[in-house]
Formats: sequence, structure tokens, C-alpha cells
Amino acid sequence: MGLRSCFATLTPFERRLWIISLVVVTLSFLLSPEVDYLNLLASLIGVTGLIFLAKGMVLGQIITIIFSVLYAIISYSYAYYGEVLTYAAMTLPMAVVSLVQWLRHPFEDSGEVEIAKVRGSQVAVMFLLAIAVTVIFYFVLGALGTANLYLSTFSVTTSFVAVYLTALRSPLYALGYSLNDVVLIGLWIMATIDNPAYAPMVACFVMFLANDIYGYVNWQHMHRRQRSGR
Repeated sequence: MGLRSCFATLTPFERRLWIISLVVVTLSFLLSPEVDYLNLLASLIGVTGLIFLAKGMVLGQIITIIFSVLYAIISYSYAYYGEVLTYAAMTLPMAVVSLVQWLRHPFEDSGEVEIAKVRGSQVAVMFLLAIAVTVIFYFVLGALGTANLYLSTFSVTTSFVAVYLTALRSPLYALGYSLNDVVLIGLWIMATIDNPAYAPMVACFVMFLANDIYGYVNWQHMHRRQRSGR
């Protein structure tokens, strides 16, 4: 499905959510004392990717890959090494894995990914890996002098759970990302206290949260529709 065709599939509500997200993010940057155009670009790309992830479309994974690179660069500038490692070493490669999985499991000719039910064994593996990732990253980030260590470590944990569930094609991915959004809002509020130029990132992740909540709702609807064969 081409880029134009993907945008054509947006419902009126999805178009409004996307446009509102773009406007809020853009205004937050224009009102900031320092305009960082890389931050603005990454934020606009990020909210655009989320609306297509919410629709279960492969384009969302492609945009996530682009956003991961830009966000890692931005996080490095504030010494949020947890975010750098999370996106460069985990979210980015997992987005590639998810892209392959989504390409291999389309739902008929709808342009949507086929939604899968997570098995108990997969959940057990997820929790074991999440514990291991949390412990490893805590010590690694501590050694790197990461700002706001505990919250940064928890951000890694929530990001891992989210990308793991995304690769499994589960609607629960959106809840994982929603929790991660809340953590990131907290991280960037702390950054904004030190430097008001980072305030737009708070607005960015507030809109990310709104899109991820919609993603969960829409994936539940998609799952019911796919199971009914319509």
C-alpha cells in the first residue's frame, strides 16, 4: 500500500487526532524559548507514525525506525543514555523485527497486520527478559552517569515490554507504550526544569499518550472485526 493510500485510509476521527497532535507539537516548539528543529522534526514524525501503528499498518513500523534514530540523537544531547541505548539498541532493532513480522502476517488485503493472541509462555518469557533487561540496564546506566537513573531504567523496562508485544502483534503493545509515555513525560519534565527548551518534548509525549490510548482501543476493534471475518 502506497503512502497516499495509507493516508486515505484515515477515518475522520483519526485525521483530527493526527492534525491536533501536529498542531500541539508545533505550537509547543514555536512557544519555546529555544527552537530545536531536530526535536520538532522527530516529534512530528513520531506522532505520524503512531497513528499508523494504531491502524496496524506497516508504515507505522517504518516511521518508528526513523523516529528511533532521531530520538536517540536528541536523548544523547541531554545525557539520557537510557533513552539512547533503549532506542538505538532495542527499539530500533525490535522495530525492524516487528516490520518483518508484520510484513509476514498481513490480514487478507486490508493493509492491516493480522492480530495475534499472546500465549502464556510468551508472557512468561517477556517477564523474565524484562527483569534481566532492567537489572542489566540499571548498572550500565549507572556507570554512564545517566540523569534520573531510576526513572530512566524504568523507561527501559516499559519500552522493552512495549516493543516485545508489538513484535507479537498484540493489542497490549499500546498499553506498554502508554505506560512508557507516562514515564517519558516525567523524564522530560525534569529536563525542562533545567532547560525550558525541552518543554516541547513534554507536549510531544502527551500527544504520544493520546495516540497510544487510541491505538489500544482501535486494535481491540480490529481484533473483533478480524475474528468475525469482516
